[in-house]
Amino acid sequence: MDATGDLDGWTHVYSGKVRDLYVPTSAMSDDDTWTGDPMGISPVVLVVASDRVSAFDRALEPAIPGKGALLTSLTRWWFDQLPEVPNHLAYAEDDRYRDLPPVPAEVADRAMLCRTLDMFPIECVVRGYLTGSGYAEYAATGAIGGIPLPEGLQDGDRIPEPVYTPAWKAPMGQHDENISYERTVELVGETVAEQLRAISLEVFAHASQVAEERGLILADTKFEFGADRELGIVTLADEVLTSDSSRYWDLEAYLTGGTPEVRMASFDKQIVRNWLAANWDQEELEDPPTLPTEIVEQTAERYRSLVERLTMGL
Repeated sequence: MDATGDLDGWTHVYSGKVRDLYVPTSAMSDDDTWTGDPMGISPVVLVVASDRVSAFDRALEPAIPGKGALLTSLTRWWFDQLPEVPNHLAYAEDDRYRDLPPVPAEVADRAMLCRTLDMFPIECVVRGYLTGSGYAEYAATGAIGGIPLPEGLQDGDRIPEPVYTPAWKAPMGQHDENISYERTVELVGETVAEQLRAISLEVFAHASQVAEERGLILADTKFEFGADRELGIVTLADEVLTSDSSRYWDLEAYLTGGTPEVRMASFDKQIVRNWLAANWDQEELEDPPTLPTEIVEQTAERYRSLVERLTMGL
């Protein structure tokens, strides 16, 4: 069940396409209104991942059963694999959070208690393989994000060295915009821009090694960061290295598969995108069609398979 109303001890303040945010009810006053920044109400927020699925910037029906719990468990697992990287989780044993209401049982498997950060307006994209919008840009310009790449690369080819290709996080309802590294310096300053790039590349390198040990390729991913409001340090936030933020391929299929569809079959909602692209004319229909049962089931299985392979069933 996806909760969008209040929970016991928690007040709903915002819903995105796939996540719902809550603050402690005790922190609310009668004149509190939601301004998009939970820090004005509480230093912590309960982030609940729903089973909702979106594609082409539209929320779709029906939801993918178990998706929220799977992505939440994978994010928590990756945080555990990255002990050197500060993250936004707020732990109950921290004295600052002892008086918070407990996380309601009905959402516990898909909820994270998080510290609110001053988020940077940057999506930190790292690409280890050439595909998707990165390949389209390369085919047109010979570069990605202004970074020249060798000639003759094909869709799915490994890039000699992973590249950092940031994007500007557009306001709600607008599309994110790929930007140069120099533009990130203008947006967040030289020190933070360099930290975002360095941490993103380091985490990608480590995660790629972990994935390869489990027979997977991490083709690309995106990270989001914010500044800790007490210490000012760059802090990893949001979901991390999940099916919704990353592109994973099966290593054996990549090495031995024939067609690109087999070699680069990703463990995410690409099945949904492919079905929509074949069955929905976005220019003529106002609302996307309902997803068929088999598409929902296949997508759910891809999410489950990735979590099981990465965590080895833990």
